[in-house]
Amino acid sequence: MQTQKQQELIRQDEQLNRARIGLDEETKKAEKMRADLVSKQEDLVKKLEKIASLTTDEAREILIKEVQKKSAGQIAKTIKEAEEKAKSESDELAKEILVDAMRAGATDYVAEFTVSTVAIPDEETKGRIIGKDGRNIRVFEKVSGVDISMDETPGEVRLSSFNSVRREIARVALTRLIKDGRIQPARIEEYLDRARQDVERIMFQEGEKLCHAVGVYNLPREIIAMLGKFKFRSSYGQNMIAHTLEETQIGIRLAQEVKANVDTVRLGCLLHDIGKVIDDIEGSHVELGVKFLKKFNLPEAVVDAVEQHHEDREFSSKESVLVYVADAISGSRPGARHENVEDYIKRLNRLEEIANSKEGVQESFAIQAGRELRVVVTPEKVPDEQLPILASTIKDEIQNSLTYPGTVKVTVIRETRASDVAK
Repeated sequence: MQTQKQQELIRQDEQLNRARIGLDEETKKAEKMRADLVSKQEDLVKKLEKIASLTTDEAREILIKEVQKKSAGQIAKTIKEAEEKAKSESDELAKEILVDAMRAGATDYVAEFTVSTVAIPDEETKGRIIGKDGRNIRVFEKVSGVDISMDETPGEVRLSSFNSVRREIARVALTRLIKDGRIQPARIEEYLDRARQDVERIMFQEGEKLCHAVGVYNLPREIIAMLGKFKFRSSYGQNMIAHTLEETQIGIRLAQEVKANVDTVRLGCLLHDIGKVIDDIEGSHVELGVKFLKKFNLPEAVVDAVEQHHEDREFSSKESVLVYVADAISGSRPGARHENVEDYIKRLNRLEEIANSKEGVQESFAIQAGRELRVVVTPEKVPDEQLPILASTIKDEIQNSLTYPGTVKVTVIRETRASDVAK
């Protein structure tokens, strides 16, 4: 039994040896064939190089350049298509955002323009207002700070003052005095004092209403009282409470759309024009507003937005840009503002005068209701490289010498023509 097993093992061992010898022979054949193929490939490459007069590296470089050239055209086309698509979509999205923001800014606030006339029932009342030798009217004008005119329109007294709050105090006091009937210097001062307190209380309440309407709470009382003065103040015919309410709502919606800091934009819009009701100090409304707000330790980003909303300084954040944009939308929309026709004509003429005073200017035209100034220069006197400098100079003078709603775009045009006649 054991002998059979040994014989079987010997037989299997011989088979394995024969298989190993056969495998070695096949491997040698395969190695020989691979070497022959490599040799033939090298011979073919040498023949191709000889025919094409190019080395392998040179041929590879030419092939890569050709592929890159074809790919570059395709890539450029793809990029251009993507840019056009992005621009188209971004324009549409921007329009949707602005329209949505303007819809959000629509308010139901009815502006109460300051009344500067008071009805008088008869000539006897008119005489009592004037007083003996004009004593009452002089006291009233001195204490109230307004001018009284009684001769322009029968049956009413006209009150005039650049300070609309004083004018409102005078209107309230005079109306009460006429109802009382006892008009004398002592009572005039008493009624003006009461009217001043009542108007200040009304302004504070209006300031609170404005703040709460836009979601702002816990502001210092001094700021709320200053905002309340907006009730009796207008800018180019646009009541400032209506403008501020509208602008703030637009700014909030824009901030939400572009993921900006909503609270910064909210406060920036609410406070951007606060300097317009500070009338006891000289300076632009931007300077006065910034100086006033810095007293109350408000966030720096809010004060920056107020300071930059007329581009007096470069924008430091997207929140400042949004305050500027919201202000421009509210102030420049059709019907928002108006001004006296004579002042309007003077402003247009002044725009053209500024441009025409510059050397090399041939003529100028104030168009689009004074929102654009087109300046035509003499080509021989003003070279192309001087056009940006001239536009900047005109722009600076307009900013420094004129008051205007919105912005004024200055466009300088230099045109040369050549002609001949064929005979």
